[in-house]
Amino acid sequence: MKRLFVISSFVIISMMTVAQNVTLKVWPNGAPDSNGMTEPEEKYDGIRVRNVSEAEMYVYLPKKEINTGAALVICPGGGYLIEAMDHEGHDMAKWLAERGVAGIVLKYRLPYGHHQIPSEDALRTIRIVRQKAAEWGIKPDKIGIAGSSAGGHLASTAGTKFDMGNPSASDPIDRISSRPDFMLLLYPVITMNEEFTHLGSRNNLIGPGNDMKIVHEYSGELHVTGQTPPTFLVLADDDGAVPPRNSIEFYMALKQHNVPAEMHIFRQGGHGFGMRKNGNPVDQWTELFVQWLDSMGITKK
Repeated sequence: MKRLFVISSFVIISMMTVAQNVTLKVWPNGAPDSNGMTEPEEKYDGIRVRNVSEAEMYVYLPKKEINTGAALVICPGGGYLIEAMDHEGHDMAKWLAERGVAGIVLKYRLPYGHHQIPSEDALRTIRIVRQKAAEWGIKPDKIGIAGSSAGGHLASTAGTKFDMGNPSASDPIDRISSRPDFMLLLYPVITMNEEFTHLGSRNNLIGPGNDMKIVHEYSGELHVTGQTPPTFLVLADDDGAVPPRNSIEFYMALKQHNVPAEMHIFRQGGHGFGMRKNGNPVDQWTELFVQWLDSMGITKK
C-alpha cells in the first residue's frame, strides 16, 4: 500500500506540473489535403523533427495572476526540411508563459512539394486559438504569430495572406479570422527571389524551378498592405545563411504602408540563435521584444 501511495502522489504532482500544457491536433478529423509523407515522423538531435505529416499545437498557458491575455503562435525554423522544436519552439513558449503570454508551438506539416501545406496549418492554428480564446484566457484581438528562419517565412506568409473568415463556411472554425494581430520574425526568410532568398528553404517549399507566379506568391515583401500586422524583426549582421536583406525589404514594405514596425540588426549573433544565450549582442532581443509588446499595448492588462 505504501508503494501504491508513492506512485499515486507522483502522478498527482506530475499532473499539476503539466496542467497548463495542452496538446491539440490542428486537423483532428483529417487535413483537407496531404503532403504525401508516408514515412514515420522522426525526432533526432534533441527535439528536432522531420517527416512531419500531421500538424499539432502545444499550448503553454501562463498562470492566471500574471496572464496578460496575449498569445503567440510559434513556427520553428529548419529550412522547410526539419523543425527545430526546442530553442525555436518550446523554449520560447515556456519563456513567454513565464511573462504572461500564452505560447503555442506549432509543429506544422512540411511541404514535400506541396507549397500550400504549411500555410494551411498556420492559418488554421490562429483560427483555433481565437476559437479557444475564452477557454484559455486569451484576448481574441491579441493573438500573434512568430517564426524563425523558414518559420519566419511561414509566419510572414500568414501575416500577409490571411483572411477574415468565411461567414457561410460549414466548418465553424473557418468562419473565424486567421489574421494575426502582431508578428515576431527572427532572422526570417521572406522572399523567394533567387537574388537574396535562402535557396534551401525556397527549393523545399516551391521546388527548384522558376514558376514566377509561385515565386511571387511566396515573396512576402510583395504582399504587405495596410492590414499587415505590426511587426518586430530581429537578426544579426553576420548571418551567413539568410541575407539580412530579407528583413530589410520586409521592413521597408511595412513602412511604405504605415504599418508599425521595429527592427534590430545586431552586430553579432549569426543565424539560428533563437532562445540560446551565447554572450553575443543579439542576446538582448528577448527583453527588447517584451518592451515592444508593452509599448504596443499588447501585454497591458
